[in-house]
Amino acid sequence: MESFDLIVIGSGPAGEKGAAQAAYFGKRVALVECRAEVGGAGINTGTVPSKTLRESALYFSGLRQRGLYGIDYSLREGLTVAGFMHRKDAVVSAERAKVAANLTAHKIELVGGKAQFEDVHTVNAIDQQGGPHFLRGEVILIATGSKPHRPAEIPFDDKCIFDSDSILAMDRIPKSMIVVGGGVIGCEYASIFTAMGVTVTLVDGRDRLLPFLDAEISEQLRDRLASLGLQFFFEERPKQTERTAAGVRMTLASGKTVEAETALFAAGRRGAVEGLALEKAGLGINQRGYIERALPNGRESHLCRGRRHRISRAGFHVDGAGARGHVSRVRISLQAAARLATAHGDLYDSGNFRRGRNRGILRRKEN
Repeated sequence: MESFDLIVIGSGPAGEKGAAQAAYFGKRVALVECRAEVGGAGINTGTVPSKTLRESALYFSGLRQRGLYGIDYSLREGLTVAGFMHRKDAVVSAERAKVAANLTAHKIELVGGKAQFEDVHTVNAIDQQGGPHFLRGEVILIATGSKPHRPAEIPFDDKCIFDSDSILAMDRIPKSMIVVGGGVIGCEYASIFTAMGVTVTLVDGRDRLLPFLDAEISEQLRDRLASLGLQFFFEERPKQTERTAAGVRMTLASGKTVEAETALFAAGRRGAVEGLALEKAGLGINQRGYIERALPNGRESHLCRGRRHRISRAGFHVDGAGARGHVSRVRISLQAAARLATAHGDLYDSGNFRRGRNRGILRRKEN
Protein backbone atom coordinates (compact mmCIF):
# COMPACT_ATOMS: atom_id res chain seq x y z
CA MET A 1 0.00 0.00 0.00
CA GLU A 2 1.36 3.41 -1.00
CA SER A 3 1.50 6.13 1.64
CA PHE A 4 1.07 9.87 1.07
CA ASP A 5 1.08 13.00 3.17
CA LEU A 6 -2.12 14.13 1.44
CA ILE A 7 -4.76 12.32 -0.61
CA VAL A 8 -7.12 14.57 -2.57
CA ILE A 9 -10.37 13.18 -3.97
CA GLY A 10 -11.44 15.24 -6.97
CA SER A 11 -9.48 17.35 -9.48
CA GLY A 12 -11.73 20.41 -9.63
CA PRO A 13 -10.60 23.92 -8.60
CA ALA A 14 -10.49 23.03 -4.89
CA GLY A 15 -8.78 19.68 -5.33
CA GLU A 16 -6.19 20.95 -7.77
CA LYS A 17 -5.26 23.99 -5.67
CA GLY A 18 -5.16 22.07 -2.41
CA ALA A 19 -2.98 19.36 -3.92
CA ALA A 20 -0.60 21.86 -5.55
CA GLN A 21 -0.26 23.88 -2.34
CA ALA A 22 0.67 20.82 -0.28
CA ALA A 23 3.11 19.65 -2.96
CA TYR A 24 4.69 23.11 -2.93
CA PHE A 25 5.67 22.47 0.69
CA GLY A 26 7.36 19.23 -0.26
CA LYS A 27 4.55 16.87 0.71
CA ARG A 28 3.87 13.68 -1.21
CA VAL A 29 0.42 14.07 -2.74
CA ALA A 30 -1.95 11.74 -4.59
CA LEU A 31 -5.01 13.00 -6.43
CA VAL A 32 -7.82 10.53 -7.19
CA GLU A 33 -10.11 11.34 -10.14
CA CYS A 34 -12.91 9.11 -11.42
CA ARG A 35 -13.37 10.92 -14.75
CA ALA A 36 -11.21 10.45 -17.80
CA GLU A 37 -10.58 14.21 -17.77
CA VAL A 38 -9.28 16.40 -14.97
CA GLY A 39 -10.82 19.71 -14.00
CA GLY A 40 -14.01 18.66 -12.27
CA ALA A 41 -17.39 20.29 -12.81
CA GLY A 42 -15.90 23.79 -12.90
CA ILE A 43 -14.09 23.10 -16.15
CA ASN A 44 -16.06 20.27 -17.73
CA THR A 45 -19.74 20.99 -17.03
CA GLY A 46 -20.04 24.15 -14.97
CA THR A 47 -18.44 27.56 -14.91
CA VAL A 48 -16.11 27.41 -17.91
CA PRO A 49 -18.57 25.84 -20.42
CA SER A 50 -21.49 28.06 -19.44
CA LYS A 51 -19.47 31.28 -19.58
CA THR A 52 -18.01 30.30 -22.95
CA LEU A 53 -21.49 29.48 -24.30
CA ARG A 54 -22.61 32.90 -23.10
CA GLU A 55 -19.90 34.51 -25.23
CA SER A 56 -20.87 32.33 -28.19
CA ALA A 57 -24.53 33.29 -27.78
CA LEU A 58 -23.63 36.98 -27.71
CA TYR A 59 -21.62 36.55 -30.90
CA PHE A 60 -24.13 34.53 -32.88
CA SER A 61 -27.09 36.62 -31.74
CA GLY A 62 -25.38 39.87 -32.69
CA LEU A 63 -26.12 41.39 -29.27
CA ARG A 64 -22.48 42.39 -29.27
CA GLN A 65 -20.80 42.97 -32.58
CA ARG A 66 -17.37 41.59 -31.86
CA GLY A 67 -15.48 38.62 -33.25
CA LEU A 68 -14.80 35.47 -31.27
CA TYR A 69 -11.67 33.52 -32.08
CA GLY A 70 -12.25 30.01 -33.41
CA ILE A 71 -15.72 30.46 -34.92
CA ASP A 72 -16.52 31.37 -38.51
CA TYR A 73 -18.83 34.40 -38.69
CA SER A 74 -20.72 32.72 -41.54
CA LEU A 75 -22.09 30.15 -39.05
CA ARG A 76 -24.48 32.83 -37.83
CA GLU A 77 -26.86 31.67 -40.58
CA GLY A 78 -28.07 28.09 -40.28
CA LEU A 79 -26.33 27.67 -36.92
CA THR A 80 -25.62 24.08 -35.86
CA VAL A 81 -24.95 22.60 -32.44
CA ALA A 82 -21.40 21.82 -33.56
CA GLY A 83 -20.86 25.47 -34.44
CA PHE A 84 -22.41 26.69 -31.19
CA MET A 85 -20.34 24.29 -29.07
CA HIS A 86 -17.08 24.67 -31.00
CA ARG A 87 -15.57 27.46 -28.90
CA LYS A 88 -16.74 25.82 -25.65
CA ASP A 89 -14.99 22.58 -26.57
CA ALA A 90 -11.77 24.41 -27.44
CA VAL A 91 -11.72 26.38 -24.18
CA VAL A 92 -12.52 23.32 -22.04
CA SER A 93 -9.72 21.33 -23.72
CA ALA A 94 -7.25 24.15 -23.06
CA GLU A 95 -8.24 24.42 -19.39
CA ARG A 96 -7.94 20.67 -18.90
CA ALA A 97 -4.43 20.82 -20.30
CA LYS A 98 -3.52 23.60 -17.84
CA VAL A 99 -4.74 21.55 -14.87
CA ALA A 100 -2.86 18.45 -16.05
CA ALA A 101 0.30 20.51 -16.54
CA ASN A 102 -0.02 21.98 -13.05
CA LEU A 103 -0.33 18.52 -11.49
CA THR A 104 2.70 17.31 -13.42
CA ALA A 105 4.76 20.38 -12.50
CA HIS A 106 4.12 19.76 -8.80
CA LYS A 107 4.85 16.03 -9.13
CA ILE A 108 1.39 15.10 -7.91
CA GLU A 109 0.51 11.46 -8.53
CA LEU A 110 -2.75 11.29 -10.51
CA VAL A 111 -4.66 8.09 -9.74
CA GLY A 112 -7.56 7.19 -12.01
CA GLY A 113 -10.48 5.49 -10.31
CA LYS A 114 -13.54 5.84 -8.11
CA ALA A 115 -12.47 6.66 -4.56
CA GLN A 116 -13.94 4.68 -1.69
CA PHE A 117 -13.02 5.01 1.97
CA GLU A 118 -11.80 1.92 3.82
CA ASP A 119 -11.15 3.80 7.06
CA VAL A 120 -10.23 7.33 8.16
CA HIS A 121 -6.76 7.09 6.62
CA THR A 122 -7.24 4.62 3.74
CA VAL A 123 -8.81 5.16 0.31
CA ASN A 124 -9.39 2.53 -2.35
CA ALA A 125 -9.25 3.94 -5.90
CA ILE A 126 -11.26 1.40 -7.91
CA ASP A 127 -10.38 1.45 -11.63
CA GLN A 128 -12.76 0.85 -14.55
CA GLN A 129 -12.07 -2.88 -14.48
CA GLY A 130 -12.96 -3.04 -10.79
CA GLY A 131 -9.36 -3.46 -9.67
CA PRO A 132 -8.41 -2.04 -6.25
CA HIS A 133 -5.66 0.49 -5.60
CA PHE A 134 -5.22 1.15 -1.89
CA LEU A 135 -3.74 4.46 -0.76
CA ARG A 136 -2.98 5.61 2.77
CA GLY A 137 -2.96 9.30 3.62
CA GLU A 138 -2.02 11.32 6.70
CA VAL A 139 -4.55 13.94 5.54
CA ILE A 140 -7.50 13.38 3.18
CA LEU A 141 -9.23 16.22 1.34
CA ILE A 142 -12.68 15.48 -0.06
CA ALA A 143 -13.11 17.80 -3.07
CA THR A 144 -15.66 15.92 -5.15
CA GLY A 145 -17.82 19.00 -5.67
CA SER A 146 -21.49 18.88 -6.60
CA LYS A 147 -23.78 17.77 -9.40
CA PRO A 148 -27.29 18.74 -10.57
CA HIS A 149 -30.15 17.64 -8.33
CA ARG A 150 -32.43 15.30 -10.32
CA PRO A 151 -35.80 14.86 -8.55
CA ALA A 152 -37.14 11.31 -8.86
CA GLU A 153 -40.49 12.50 -10.19
CA ILE A 154 -38.94 14.18 -13.26
CA PRO A 155 -38.51 11.83 -16.27
CA PHE A 156 -35.02 12.91 -17.31
CA ASP A 157 -34.01 11.40 -20.64
CA ASP A 158 -31.23 13.85 -21.64
CA LYS A 159 -32.84 14.16 -25.06
CA CYS A 160 -35.78 16.43 -24.32
CA ILE A 161 -35.55 16.81 -20.54
CA PHE A 162 -32.11 17.93 -19.36
CA ASP A 163 -30.19 19.01 -16.30
CA SER A 164 -27.43 21.63 -16.35
CA ASP A 165 -24.79 18.98 -17.12
CA SER A 166 -26.55 17.03 -19.86
CA ILE A 167 -27.69 20.21 -21.66
CA LEU A 168 -24.10 20.54 -22.85
CA ALA A 169 -24.53 17.33 -24.88
CA MET A 170 -27.75 18.31 -26.66
CA ASP A 171 -27.90 17.27 -30.31
CA ARG A 172 -29.90 20.21 -31.62
CA ILE A 173 -30.84 23.80 -30.86
CA PRO A 174 -34.53 23.65 -29.89
CA LYS A 175 -37.20 26.09 -30.95
CA SER A 176 -38.65 26.34 -27.45
CA MET A 177 -37.56 25.51 -23.90
CA ILE A 178 -38.91 25.49 -20.35
CA VAL A 179 -36.33 26.35 -17.69
CA VAL A 180 -37.21 25.37 -14.12
CA GLY A 181 -35.28 27.42 -11.57
CA GLY A 182 -34.62 31.15 -11.30
CA GLY A 183 -31.24 30.84 -9.63
CA VAL A 184 -27.81 31.52 -11.11
CA ILE A 185 -27.70 28.46 -13.38
CA GLY A 186 -31.32 28.76 -14.53
CA CYS A 187 -31.00 32.46 -15.37
CA GLU A 188 -27.71 31.85 -17.12
CA TYR A 189 -29.04 29.22 -19.52
CA ALA A 190 -32.39 30.97 -19.95
CA SER A 191 -30.60 34.11 -21.11
CA ILE A 192 -28.22 32.15 -23.36
CA PHE A 193 -30.98 30.35 -25.24
CA THR A 194 -33.20 33.44 -25.37
CA ALA A 195 -30.34 35.30 -27.05
CA MET A 196 -30.13 32.42 -29.56
CA GLY A 197 -33.75 33.00 -30.58
CA VAL A 198 -35.22 30.10 -28.60
CA THR A 199 -38.63 30.76 -27.04
CA VAL A 200 -37.90 30.32 -23.33
CA THR A 201 -40.31 30.10 -20.41
CA LEU A 202 -38.82 30.28 -16.92
CA VAL A 203 -40.68 28.71 -13.98
CA ASP A 204 -39.69 29.44 -10.38
CA GLY A 205 -41.35 28.93 -7.02
CA ARG A 206 -40.13 32.24 -5.66
CA ASP A 207 -41.46 35.72 -6.41
CA ARG A 208 -38.38 37.03 -8.24
CA LEU A 209 -35.11 36.07 -9.89
CA LEU A 210 -31.93 35.59 -7.88
CA PRO A 211 -33.42 36.49 -4.48
CA PHE A 212 -29.96 36.90 -2.93
CA LEU A 213 -29.54 40.07 -5.02
CA ASP A 214 -30.85 43.49 -4.14
CA ALA A 215 -34.52 43.61 -5.21
CA GLU A 216 -33.93 46.51 -7.60
CA ILE A 217 -31.12 44.68 -9.39
CA SER A 218 -33.26 41.54 -9.65
CA GLU A 219 -36.09 43.60 -11.14
CA GLN A 220 -33.75 45.20 -13.69
CA LEU A 221 -32.53 41.76 -14.75
CA ARG A 222 -36.08 40.49 -15.18
CA ASP A 223 -37.06 43.54 -17.26
CA ARG A 224 -34.00 43.13 -19.48
CA LEU A 225 -34.66 39.42 -20.06
CA ALA A 226 -38.35 40.11 -20.70
CA SER A 227 -37.38 42.66 -23.35
CA LEU A 228 -35.48 39.87 -25.12
CA GLY A 229 -38.61 37.71 -25.14
CA LEU A 230 -38.17 35.56 -22.01
CA GLN A 231 -41.48 34.61 -20.37
CA PHE A 232 -41.85 34.12 -16.61
CA PHE A 233 -44.06 32.10 -14.26
CA PHE A 234 -43.21 33.13 -10.69
CA GLU A 235 -44.54 31.45 -7.53
CA GLU A 236 -45.21 28.36 -9.59
CA ARG A 237 -43.83 24.83 -9.28
CA PRO A 238 -44.03 21.88 -11.67
CA LYS A 239 -46.69 19.42 -10.55
CA GLN A 240 -46.33 16.97 -13.43
CA THR A 241 -43.84 16.71 -16.28
CA GLU A 242 -44.41 14.35 -19.19
CA ARG A 243 -43.05 13.60 -22.64
CA THR A 244 -45.25 14.29 -25.65
CA ALA A 245 -44.88 13.79 -29.39
CA ALA A 246 -43.97 17.48 -29.69
CA GLY A 247 -41.59 17.51 -26.73
CA VAL A 248 -42.53 18.25 -23.11
CA ARG A 249 -45.77 19.16 -21.34
CA MET A 250 -45.52 20.61 -17.83
CA THR A 251 -48.51 21.06 -15.54
CA LEU A 252 -47.92 23.67 -12.85
CA ALA A 253 -49.26 23.67 -9.30
CA SER A 254 -51.83 26.34 -10.27
CA GLY A 255 -53.21 24.08 -13.00
CA LYS A 256 -51.64 26.04 -15.85
CA THR A 257 -49.99 24.03 -18.63
CA VAL A 258 -46.79 24.92 -20.45
CA GLU A 259 -45.50 23.07 -23.51
CA ALA A 260 -42.13 23.26 -25.23
CA GLU A 261 -39.75 21.22 -27.33
CA THR A 262 -37.29 20.78 -24.42
CA ALA A 263 -37.05 21.38 -20.67
CA LEU A 264 -34.07 22.23 -18.48
CA PHE A 265 -34.23 21.60 -14.74
CA ALA A 266 -31.83 23.83 -12.83
CA ALA A 267 -33.38 23.64 -9.37
CA GLY A 268 -30.32 23.20 -7.20
CA ARG A 269 -27.34 20.91 -6.84
CA ARG A 270 -26.33 18.10 -4.51
CA GLY A 271 -23.03 16.77 -3.22
CA ALA A 272 -21.25 14.31 -5.50
CA VAL A 273 -20.49 11.76 -2.77
CA GLU A 274 -22.13 8.57 -4.05
CA GLY A 275 -19.90 5.55 -3.65
CA LEU A 276 -17.39 7.21 -1.31
CA ALA A 277 -18.47 4.98 1.62
CA LEU A 278 -18.22 7.99 3.92
CA GLU A 279 -19.66 6.01 6.81
CA LYS A 280 -16.41 4.01 6.95
CA ALA A 281 -14.61 7.28 7.64
CA GLY A 282 -17.11 8.30 10.30
CA LEU A 283 -18.77 10.95 8.13
CA GLY A 284 -22.47 11.64 7.58
CA ILE A 285 -24.38 13.47 4.85
CA ASN A 286 -27.68 15.34 4.69
CA GLN A 287 -30.53 14.84 2.20
CA ARG A 288 -28.72 16.89 -0.45
CA GLY A 289 -25.52 14.88 -0.10
CA TYR A 290 -23.54 17.55 1.73
CA ILE A 291 -21.18 16.34 4.43
CA GLU A 292 -22.46 17.15 7.89
CA ARG A 293 -20.43 18.15 10.92
CA ALA A 294 -22.61 15.91 13.08
CA LEU A 295 -23.70 12.32 12.48
CA PRO A 296 -27.38 11.25 12.54
CA ASN A 297 -26.85 9.75 16.03
CA GLY A 298 -25.76 13.16 17.31
CA ARG A 299 -22.10 12.24 17.65
CA GLU A 300 -19.38 14.49 16.29
CA SER A 301 -18.10 13.44 12.88
CA HIS A 302 -14.42 12.95 12.13
CA LEU A 303 -14.59 16.13 10.05
CA CYS A 304 -14.65 18.09 13.34
CA ARG A 305 -11.96 16.22 15.18
CA GLY A 306 -9.04 18.19 13.82
CA ARG A 307 -5.66 16.57 13.70
CA ARG A 308 -6.68 13.29 15.27
CA HIS A 309 -8.14 12.03 11.99
CA ARG A 310 -7.48 14.91 9.59
CA ILE A 311 -10.34 14.66 7.11
CA SER A 312 -11.35 17.91 5.42
CA ARG A 313 -14.07 18.83 2.97
CA ALA A 314 -13.81 21.47 0.27
CA GLY A 315 -16.62 23.90 -0.40
CA PHE A 316 -19.71 25.05 1.42
CA HIS A 317 -23.17 25.86 0.14
CA VAL A 318 -25.55 28.62 1.12
CA ASP A 319 -28.81 27.23 2.61
CA GLY A 320 -28.32 23.94 0.76
CA ALA A 321 -28.99 25.49 -2.63
CA GLY A 322 -25.68 24.33 -4.05
CA ALA A 323 -24.29 27.65 -5.20
CA ARG A 324 -21.19 27.37 -7.34
CA GLY A 325 -18.58 29.42 -5.46
CA HIS A 326 -15.09 28.37 -6.45
CA VAL A 327 -13.31 31.02 -4.40
CA SER A 328 -14.73 29.61 -1.18
CA ARG A 329 -13.82 26.10 -2.20
CA VAL A 330 -10.27 27.05 -3.05
CA ARG A 331 -9.78 28.81 0.27
CA ILE A 332 -11.03 25.82 2.20
CA SER A 333 -8.82 23.46 0.19
CA LEU A 334 -5.87 25.68 1.09
CA GLN A 335 -6.85 25.33 4.73
CA ALA A 336 -6.43 21.58 4.43
CA ALA A 337 -2.96 22.07 2.97
CA ALA A 338 -2.23 24.57 5.73
CA ARG A 339 -3.11 22.11 8.47
CA LEU A 340 -0.74 19.61 6.91
CA ALA A 341 2.06 22.14 6.53
CA THR A 342 1.74 23.80 9.94
CA ALA A 343 2.03 20.41 11.59
CA HIS A 344 5.63 20.37 10.38
CA GLY A 345 6.42 24.06 10.81
CA ASP A 346 6.42 24.94 7.12
CA LEU A 347 4.40 28.17 7.30
CA TYR A 348 5.05 31.67 8.56
CA ASP A 349 2.62 31.19 11.44
CA SER A 350 -0.31 29.08 12.57
CA GLY A 351 -2.80 31.06 10.45
CA ASN A 352 -4.16 29.54 7.27
CA PHE A 353 -3.60 32.60 5.08
CA ARG A 354 -1.45 35.66 4.73
CA ARG A 355 -4.06 38.24 3.81
CA GLY A 356 -3.56 41.31 1.70
CA ARG A 357 -2.35 41.55 -1.87
CA ASN A 358 -1.53 37.82 -2.05
CA ARG A 359 -4.61 36.67 -0.15
CA GLY A 360 -5.13 32.94 -0.09
CA ILE A 361 -1.52 32.05 -0.96
CA LEU A 362 0.50 30.06 1.56
CA ARG A 363 4.21 30.75 1.74
CA ARG A 364 7.25 28.90 3.01
CA LYS A 365 8.76 30.01 6.31
CA GLU A 366 11.95 31.98 5.71
CA ASN A 367 15.14 30.95 7.48
